[in-house]
Amino acid sequence: MPDTPIKPLAGIRVLELGNYIAAPTAGRLLADFGAEVIKVERPGTGDELRNWRLYKGTTSMLFRTLNRNKKSVVLDLRSEAGKEAVKALVAESDVLLENFRPGTLERWGLGPEVLNEINPDLVISRISAFGQTGPLSPRPGFAAVAEAYSGFRNLVGDPDRAPVRVGVSIGDSIAGLYAAFGVVMSLYQREALRNAAEGSVPLRERVIDVALHEAMFSMMESLVPDYQAYGIERQRVGGRMEGIAPSNAYICADGASIVVAGNGDSIYQRYMETIGRPDLGADPGLQTNADRWVRREELDAAIGAWAGGRTAAEALEALDAAGVPAGPIYTAADISADPQYAARHMVQKFDVSTGEEVLTDVGFPGIVPVIGEQSLPIHHLGPDLGEHTDEVLAGLIGMNQGQIAKATASKENLPA
Repeated sequence: MPDTPIKPLAGIRVLELGNYIAAPTAGRLLADFGAEVIKVERPGTGDELRNWRLYKGTTSMLFRTLNRNKKSVVLDLRSEAGKEAVKALVAESDVLLENFRPGTLERWGLGPEVLNEINPDLVISRISAFGQTGPLSPRPGFAAVAEAYSGFRNLVGDPDRAPVRVGVSIGDSIAGLYAAFGVVMSLYQREALRNAAEGSVPLRERVIDVALHEAMFSMMESLVPDYQAYGIERQRVGGRMEGIAPSNAYICADGASIVVAGNGDSIYQRYMETIGRPDLGADPGLQTNADRWVRREELDAAIGAWAGGRTAAEALEALDAAGVPAGPIYTAADISADPQYAARHMVQKFDVSTGEEVLTDVGFPGIVPVIGEQSLPIHHLGPDLGEHTDEVLAGLIGMNQGQIAKATASKENLPA
């Protein structure tokens, strides 16, 4: 590990009002690289993610993962005291993150214009299903809906079955990446103008508007251009990739599956030699991806027969020796034992309290991208609910205990 902490965003303070996955992912990325991220949660329950995939205790491993390196402060944004506390925090922050339904902040009296009056340099990152403008902007929606609306879901799965979902919240995560990128871009613009003595960035350029469906749509490569130029509508192709062959997953003799991406023209020749089918490598009708895609079933049958006659380890050893890109399909257990992940410190161990017991040496995913040859260290996991309330409210904005009590109590249970 590096002797000197690497924190390129040190000195940046982020106020995170979001919950679930999208805005917290953006906050996590900023926190990972040194920003001070203050996560505001509702009294009593906190972020609902605390209860998602909760197998024991009161706080899920999912919450601990997505909210690492942050501080947790309890505030009720429906109460006047809670809103005033947020305004005071905004005055001391560089960035505000939120992923509420459009119009929510405005109804609370915390819209961009209000925030801009408090802090004219504040970067405001807003994540929603369909963005802050347009006819669908008022609609609520989770990433599952956005993934479908983007065209992504239509391409996932086998062609003879209904589309399926990938096993992680990919739409939320990609939106969070875009939000973090937008924040860093806006902060850079702010500093560039300051250094050039050219004034400040206008509010409209400091509002980062990320729509979940647009974040996913941006990942769809040439889906729309191919349709509009050639009338081509891509379809689900299972484990393959449209127009690219041979590239698929194959079951080996020991029941394990491997992925092989032997679709490069020069790689293809070595690939066919390795599986004992030089005739397919030399076939004039199989020299381009387009031709191979037409005969993909024939190729997959030959590769599948070869893979089925050897274990996954044997198949991968032969493919690696020939320089054919291939790899195992890992489970969590495989990742936990893998030397490549360990060498780059990509699984970091922590003792975790469930509220009922302490689980020792639990591995959590490291920080990406790598700076300094291996993953930067995670400072701490997602905090307990309200763990930093007094520290932040008293230490940063000077609230006394009576004011803190009013701002942190549920609106229905305010102290007299």
